[in-house]
Amino acid sequence: MIAVIDYGMGNLRSVEKAFQYLGFDVCVTDRKQDLQDASHIVLPGVGAVADALASLSRRGLTGEIIRQAESGKPFLGICLGMQLLFKKSYENGEYEALGLVSGEVKPFRSNGMRVPHMGWNSLKITDNPLFKNGGEEQYVYFVHSYHADGVPEENVIARTEYGYEFVSAVQKDNLFGLQFHPEKSGETGLAMLKNFGGLVL
Repeated sequence: MIAVIDYGMGNLRSVEKAFQYLGFDVCVTDRKQDLQDASHIVLPGVGAVADALASLSRRGLTGEIIRQAESGKPFLGICLGMQLLFKKSYENGEYEALGLVSGEVKPFRSNGMRVPHMGWNSLKITDNPLFKNGGEEQYVYFVHSYHADGVPEENVIARTEYGYEFVSAVQKDNLFGLQFHPEKSGETGLAMLKNFGGLVL
């Protein structure tokens, strides 16, 4: 079973429906037991880091998410969910995030480009199981004003150009993070979700 974490933020139903379309058993939940029972976990999200951290804390999920992420089962952060994986965020202040992946979340630098970065853009990918069967040119849908910075090179699995090159996907052992929305990225995104759902680590 794939557990999609419900903490009151994000397009949960779109993620749920994408996995259901692909034939996976999936549930949207904020119950610790469901996270413990799941074979795969997805942390989605749309919104601000501070609000997300507060919501996770109110629901008593912060510690359980860290335990499950460290358990070795496949774990995927999407958009805000990816940003929460890092050590720190500078979104409207300075916040300690989940600290599961080295790096910080910072605003786009002034580059003459419109922020938020919204719309379709291409990925410069590495050889990674998440990207198999997606083709050489993989275009995906972004909506974000902040991005990861200072990520160790061994954890970077994709970059994207938007005024300058930024990290758009990461992996650290069983943890994966996608800054874009695979559930809104057509067949390319569905291929990534199918690859994630089929991971056996």
